Amino acid sequence: MAYDYDDQNIFARILRGEIPNSTVMETDHTLAFRDIQPQAPEHILVIPKGPYVCHDHFALAASEAELVDFMRVSGRICAELGVQPGEGGAGYRTISNAGGHGVQEVPHYHLHILAGRPLGRMLEQA
Repeated sequence: MAYDYDDQNIFARILRGEIPNSTVMETDHTLAFRDIQPQAPEHILVIPKGPYVCHDHFALAASEAELVDFMRVSGRICAELGVQPGEGGAGYRTISNAGGHGVQEVPHYHLHILAGRPLGRMLEQA
């Protein structure tokens, strides 16, 4: 499937340094920063630096180095926040929205890491 990447989306502009962010972690392939409208005490966005629209696009088209780096950064953030349930933390939630039904607001793949309070049920019956 072909994806049209909008290089004017807010995350692309952040990656180019046009919009400031509160960086949590940065590597060659990944940028993580605090959400400007946090939905929990800890709300971090993790984005690949490549032009990927959504999760499946990233999972199918990214290089192995990009995939591994993204996952490692996500794990390191959870460790640094101290929220890993196996390490004594209270837990966290990761969310990635895709397309219209997924209510994706920014057409650049991103993973939300939310923690710091009980988050409730993920979805309610429709």
